[in-house]
Amino acid sequence: MSNSLNWPLEATCATEPKQRWSQPESNICLDFHGDPVTAGLVVFSDGNHHMALEACLQSFRQRHPEVVDIFYATTPPSVIVKLLTNGQLVLGNLTLSRLPNVFISPPRILDNLQAEGHVDSHKAFMQSSGNVLLVRKGNPKEIHSITDLLRDDVRFFISNPVTEKASYKVYEKTLHNLAQEAKLAPETIDNFLSQSSDRLIFGKRIHHREAPQCLFDGKADVAVVYYHLALRYTRIFPEHFEFIQLGNVGNRAVTPYHIGVVGSGGKWGEAFIEYMFSDKVTQHYAEHGLQRP
Repeated sequence: MSNSLNWPLEATCATEPKQRWSQPESNICLDFHGDPVTAGLVVFSDGNHHMALEACLQSFRQRHPEVVDIFYATTPPSVIVKLLTNGQLVLGNLTLSRLPNVFISPPRILDNLQAEGHVDSHKAFMQSSGNVLLVRKGNPKEIHSITDLLRDDVRFFISNPVTEKASYKVYEKTLHNLAQEAKLAPETIDNFLSQSSDRLIFGKRIHHREAPQCLFDGKADVAVVYYHLALRYTRIFPEHFEFIQLGNVGNRAVTPYHIGVVGSGGKWGEAFIEYMFSDKVTQHYAEHGLQRP
């Protein structure tokens, strides 16, 4: 069996390339997509809704083939913000200096970019649909509730509170909601998340890739993730994962996504943002478990 999940190609050009060169444990870059040289449109986005964004970029490119290609990044916000503000990012020994025409991220990130003069304005276009628990296929630890997460035999994965603050805060709020519903002591979750234990595993910097890999490796038994991420994992890796719904309490903590033009937006920036408010985009995001605000 492979030691790494075999992620599918993610790009606006749907045909499989003649050559894909990578080594999963040391030399792979999953969250930069397309050709930065030929692309007529460049989009930087936070990463967790990358599957829905991919569908939108593909359909936009089909409508406007003269755009040639679309280069897009789907990392945690801190990475693409630094790429925008510093003008370049070094990936191993590769230097990337292509800058975006459009930026997508939670509103706080775009507020800061607006204050710094990178974007003139931004607006909400989509939001998440709550959170779930991701487990291995068959749920071998029989995890179903917040009390199961607190068991001594359960290893729990959550995104990093420093490198991925936006998702961590949403997941933390979900855990607090679950604890309150279960009538646990108010400090239960804070104590749980501050413990120094092998049972608590924080992601390093890209939890939308790390969470399923951590479960696949057998290093964790369960992860709290956005519903749309879990839906993606179970669709592309059905033999490895399933998820546990959390009901209404799991849906109280959501993430809004805003969109704005960077600078002049180039030739295609404004047209793309207009497209992102179309019925087709609503359909794409709904198919991947997200919704309009």
